[in-house]
Amino acid sequence: MVTLILGLITGIFFGFFLQKGQALRYDRQVGMLRLKDFTILKLMVTAILVGMVGIYFFVDMGWGKLSLKPVVLGANIIGGLIFGLGWGMLGFCPGTAVGAIGEGRWDAFWGGVLGMLVGAGIYAEVYPSLKDSFLKWGDYGKLSIPALLGINHWIVIVLVWVMMVSILIVMEKKKL
Repeated sequence: MVTLILGLITGIFFGFFLQKGQALRYDRQVGMLRLKDFTILKLMVTAILVGMVGIYFFVDMGWGKLSLKPVVLGANIIGGLIFGLGWGMLGFCPGTAVGAIGEGRWDAFWGGVLGMLVGAGIYAEVYPSLKDSFLKWGDYGKLSIPALLGINHWIVIVLVWVMMVSILIVMEKKKL
C-alpha cells in the first residue's frame, strides 16, 4: 500500500513538473520533433541529470539497488522506431499523453491511450516471430558507462553534468 501511495505522489509531482515545464503543450512537442523548440529536450536533460545523482546516491547509501538491463541493439532499434513513430503521429509521448489527458485533452486520450493499446496489441502479435531473431541481435549484456571505462560512477556523473550544463547554457544563449 505504501508503494502505491508513493507511486501516486511521484506521479502527481511528475505531472505537475511536466505541466509547469510546458511539456504537455502540443506546440512544444511538435516543435521538438521539428527541431525548432528545445523546451522538451531541456526538461528531459534536467530530469536525467537530477535522476543520475538521485539513483546513485540511493545506491551508494544502500537504500536502492542498481538493476541494469541488457543492451540489445535490435530491441532498442525496434523500440525506438515504435516510440518515435507513435510520438510523431500523435504529437505526444506516452508520459505527456497521460499528462495531457489529465489536463482534459481528449485528442491525447483517443489517439494516445487507444493508440498505445493498439500498438501494444500489434507488438504482442508479432513478438513471437521477432523474439528469437531481431530482438536478440546485438546483445551485449548488462553494460554501464562507468564499468566500460573502469572508473567510479561519480566521475562519469560529474563529466556528464559539465557537458550537459554547458550544452544547456549554449542553447540558452542562442535562444534555442
